[in-house]
Amino acid sequence: MHATPLSRRTVLAGTAAAAALTALPSAQGRAEAAEGAAAPAYRWRNAVIGGTGFVSGVLFHPAVRGLAYARTDIGGAYRWDDRTGRWTPLTDHLGWDDWNLLGVEALAVDPAHPDRLYLALGTYTQSWAGNGAILRSEDRGATWARTDLTVKLGGNEDGRGTGERLLVDPRDSDTLWLGTRHDGLLKSADRGVTWSAAAGFPATPSATGQGVTLLVAAGRALYAGWGDSDGTAANLYRTTDGSTWQAVPGQPSGAAAKIPVRAAYDCHTRELYVTYADAPGPNGQSDGSVHKLATASGRWTDVTPVRPASGDAFGYGGAAVDARRPGTVVVSTNDRWSAVDTLYRTTNGGRTWTSLKESAVLDVSETPFLTFGADAPKFGWWIQAVAVDPYDSRHVVYGTGATLYGTRDLKHWAPQIRGLEETSVRLLISPPTGEAHLLSGLGDVGVMYHERLTASPSRGMAANPVFGTATGLAQAAARPSYVVRTGFGDHGNGAYSNDGGRTWAPFAAQPAIAKDAPGPIATNGDGSVLLWSFVHWDGTKHPAQRSTDNGATWSEVASFPKGATPLADPADPTRFYAYDTDTGTLFASTDRGLTFTGRASGLPSGDSQFQLTAAPGRSGDLWLSTKWNGLYRSTDGGAAFTKLTSCWASYTLAFGKAAAGADYPAVYQVGSTDTITAVYRSDDGARTWTRINDDRHQWGWTGATIAADPRLYGRVYIATNGRGIQYGEPV
Repeated sequence: MHATPLSRRTVLAGTAAAAALTALPSAQGRAEAAEGAAAPAYRWRNAVIGGTGFVSGVLFHPAVRGLAYARTDIGGAYRWDDRTGRWTPLTDHLGWDDWNLLGVEALAVDPAHPDRLYLALGTYTQSWAGNGAILRSEDRGATWARTDLTVKLGGNEDGRGTGERLLVDPRDSDTLWLGTRHDGLLKSADRGVTWSAAAGFPATPSATGQGVTLLVAAGRALYAGWGDSDGTAANLYRTTDGSTWQAVPGQPSGAAAKIPVRAAYDCHTRELYVTYADAPGPNGQSDGSVHKLATASGRWTDVTPVRPASGDAFGYGGAAVDARRPGTVVVSTNDRWSAVDTLYRTTNGGRTWTSLKESAVLDVSETPFLTFGADAPKFGWWIQAVAVDPYDSRHVVYGTGATLYGTRDLKHWAPQIRGLEETSVRLLISPPTGEAHLLSGLGDVGVMYHERLTASPSRGMAANPVFGTATGLAQAAARPSYVVRTGFGDHGNGAYSNDGGRTWAPFAAQPAIAKDAPGPIATNGDGSVLLWSFVHWDGTKHPAQRSTDNGATWSEVASFPKGATPLADPADPTRFYAYDTDTGTLFASTDRGLTFTGRASGLPSGDSQFQLTAAPGRSGDLWLSTKWNGLYRSTDGGAAFTKLTSCWASYTLAFGKAAAGADYPAVYQVGSTDTITAVYRSDDGARTWTRINDDRHQWGWTGATIAADPRLYGRVYIATNGRGIQYGEPV
């Protein structure tokens, strides 16, 4: 899979969340605990896909067998239980106010106190993002205490695979160190409760650099990597007393050793191994090296396994030592696209290395999407997280841009990802009939057909074409076997299915603009008409296109509001709708999308994420979610709208099977009825609402889309921006 879709995901996921949340009232989060007790009994689980996002860090606890932790760039942190073979999410309690904390910059454990865990949280350092925070746990992440920082952290920015940037001082468990990107080195003397600048650290922070890239203990000395060197100045510092820091003498220089990425200390040989690259990664690296420092003598040795070369550019990423075998080390290449990334392993202190990729047998049957439409999976890409189990030398794990692979014999590898779901979810459909209760459109991994919710889709990503990121997904209301999808594909950017999404074929043709700006798509009730809207990554909007021959030919619809999301009437195949968020006007078509005319106007405007939804089985019953501007309803096809008073904010809305005895579908929304933004259900047509999630299940930003099951009362599917698809059912 190419790097571009991944980099697009990470940018869009953040900016979408930022756009959704910049106007949220700050009082919201403070009221959550008070209202959480009112939540009814719902059981929440992930719809299983298995990973799909960048695992940026993984760490085995050095003193507890089978205990490990992982961090992700937008999906929070997890704890591994070797007995059950599963990851447990640790940060699902973070809600809307804290969406920026789902990116984990760093994690740290205390070797002397096995139950202590620390997380440094913060996804972006831009002005629109909030400051970072430290979470502190005394029970392995079951409960947390929190310290809000005065600086920003960048868990989803360049350099997020470096580290770890957080460290418990081995000489004193009360002392913690935190390396920041733009604010230098911080120190806490009270186990992370309070923080201040570390005196004596010589490197000068900048407003745009990487800052401290790693912190590692080597005996009683601490080392800090510095990511803002030009390749000639010092980029590795050391302290032996916690007060004075000095550049490490004799350290390597040049482009191949410009940025220290990771470091690992072999306590048996007293050697520190450091991986380097010419850029922080995970993208943009073309050179790198591996060096080791004999900490007793100060002697440096170049132990680079293979040098990058013309046509085979890459950097080095992860580094891990084998706690049971002196001189045994594993390092990873990173951003290596031509020859594909690998792990190198040495058993003699770096004199010789063996690439583990060539002998690897990959089994991705548990998460079939990892083939990405090819005949066989790759060993991985974006490998900056590597760990060796301190109690099992042959148990090695490494993170990629889509999963976490593990082995128990250094030959057979499989995803070690159960329970870890990091998908950025864009689109959801719950069909009224058929095998699957859910279809999803995702960032990076396209469209999936969920024949079961408890296992990764057996067909993996929808093929022909294979999408990187999905932009549109629609089903014909009266012909649910017909489904269409759009996105960034390998053989065209649009496709259709005649079997409910099980198999697909590309449109015979596509408008030229679809190559660079595939946007949302709609199909009318009988599947005879397609309307495709186009929005470029830079926000430029283009005229919509219409097809009446299943995508064989297309014609422009000049009267359709540019960039709007088309919506088909679920009961009348002649009607389409579109909401122009630029002007606050509802447009409608009664001639199968040939022409559109304005109807209700003067509605909220200025936000492209306002959502228009149609109630199933009813013609002209439209609901308009306008975020903090409220929820509006029209029962006459958009001629007029009435603002509902039962909630003051509505971000996304869906309809499911009606409650027993009710004459209207159950209505679900992510919105606000008082001070809290949460997931709500109404069984009386939105006159009253009941919160159905709770304070432990919030998942950061959930404003993209939701879907409700038309066959099972009470079941709702929640799209998250990094915690996959959550689904809830009454218990």
